Amino acid sequence: MTADGLDPLIHVPTRLRIVATLAALPDGDGLSFTRLQDMLGLTPGNLIIQLRKLEEADYLRSEKTRNGSTQKTTVTMTAHGRKALEAYTQALRELLGGL
Repeated sequence: MTADGLDPLIHVPTRLRIVATLAALPDGDGLSFTRLQDMLGLTPGNLIIQLRKLEEADYLRSEKTRNGSTQKTTVTMTAHGRKALEAYTQALRELLGGL
């Protein structure tokens, strides 16, 4: 967190879009990598980089499953990630409320 309470990890626009999209799902639900990529209009490489950063912070979790030769990656928001987004949005509200 920065002094103004805005989490620099979430504050990056692409990562903010990722966590906001996943947070809109019911707790425990996730999206496939390709669905998330399509929804956000990101390249696979860009999405992978941003997901890794969020996963390293325990803001989300990805799970790979295999069905024969097909591999599917599902991305889910963690409880820690939901709390971080809540704190971020609260800090943003406070910042904007002071304008």
